[in-house]
Amino acid sequence: MHHTFSMKALCAAALIAAAPWSMAAGVNDAFGDYVAGYNGSRLGDLDVLGSIVTYNPSTDKFVFSGTFAADVGTSPSGFYVWGVNRGAGTAGFAANGVTGVLFDSVVIFNQDGSARITGTSPATLLPAGSVKIFGSTIIGEVDGSFLPSTGFAKTAYTWNLWPRDGTLTGFAAISDFAPDNSNVGVTVVGVSAVPEPESYALMALGLAALAFERRRRVARC
Repeated sequence: MHHTFSMKALCAAALIAAAPWSMAAGVNDAFGDYVAGYNGSRLGDLDVLGSIVTYNPSTDKFVFSGTFAADVGTSPSGFYVWGVNRGAGTAGFAANGVTGVLFDSVVIFNQDGSARITGTSPATLLPAGSVKIFGSTIIGEVDGSFLPSTGFAKTAYTWNLWPRDGTLTGFAAISDFAPDNSNVGVTVVGVSAVPEPESYALMALGLAALAFERRRRVARC
């Protein structure tokens, strides 16, 4: 299947992201809260400040977005993993004390703009360009057909974001969990909520506003 961006969906995620953060519209994550025992890159782009996953039932599209403490790509070995609970999620990190992060599939964004989805049958490799990077924010759209239900309605899916340092393996490669030890629900959006014209400029403006506000709050601490 050929994968293209729906600009309306991406703009919706950007506009939501630019609004004040709450658990109902994504997740805030503390600055510098690296996982205990993590010895990988601490240059900032593997430290989550905020993330949101939206779902549009009318288009059956998910948009995954994360914002970090430094520009994405500062750590060349980094990549970004969203664990998704579609209804049959288990605590894959329970042996490491992280019992509240449940998932039965993962969505992985790479710095070269490619993405893949594992835990589904079949696994899916999305083409380069499926993911966009705007400074400290990475964002991409995933067709709902790539994340079929295992029990939940798609509007009830939950998720957690954990960046990884590719120079390490296993649990030691995970730099951060957002939220720290739980999942958060997708934010349901509608196409009608997004004004015209559709443009990357609008999306970038929303994402830039989010990054600026998050950095401003950190600077006041």
